[in-house]
Amino acid sequence: MLKIWGRANSSNVQKVLWACEEIGIPFERIDAGGAFGRTREPEYLAMNPNALVPTVEDGKVVLWESNTILRYLATTRGATKLYPTDPVQRAMTERWMDWQLASVNAPMGAMLFGWYRTAPEKRDLAALEAARKTALDVWTIAEGMLGADGYIAGPDLTLGDIAVGIFVHRWHQYSIERPALPRLKAYYDRLSRHEGYRKHILVPIT
Repeated sequence: MLKIWGRANSSNVQKVLWACEEIGIPFERIDAGGAFGRTREPEYLAMNPNALVPTVEDGKVVLWESNTILRYLATTRGATKLYPTDPVQRAMTERWMDWQLASVNAPMGAMLFGWYRTAPEKRDLAALEAARKTALDVWTIAEGMLGADGYIAGPDLTLGDIAVGIFVHRWHQYSIERPALPRLKAYYDRLSRHEGYRKHILVPIT
């Protein structure tokens, strides 16, 4: 059985959990990272020298980096809708996976740590507002690219949605000023119909 090391409230772990639900992969999850520790222990560092989560064990294969894990799971399990084999469709999928890393992570992560993991008296409100504005710019790009139906890279759910969709949930849950982005909201509603999204993503943010 696939073994997933990582706490359930980590966005990068959530990607892997959601992908497993979509593909139908049985797994065992072991708490690690954050309050659970373990990632600095020698046994964990031997698997993942970055001391981060997730790490997965698939038999003798050990992998880290969440988007790489997504590609591996989809490829080894033949999940060609999630990770198309057509070069153009695959490129469209991977573009959004890369966009998540390059554009979404920083402002959304800054707001997570500022609003949820920093004591109120220690918050840098100017930095949080700057992060909100940057995130709004990012989500406005998605708003312009999304259609009236379908998903981020086309008509079917792909790994691009798994990478981006977690942060779409957080954007709609943060207690911030949020101008209307109707296509993004409709996209969020479509994602919320997926059982794996409801189970692993629509959870309290901590």
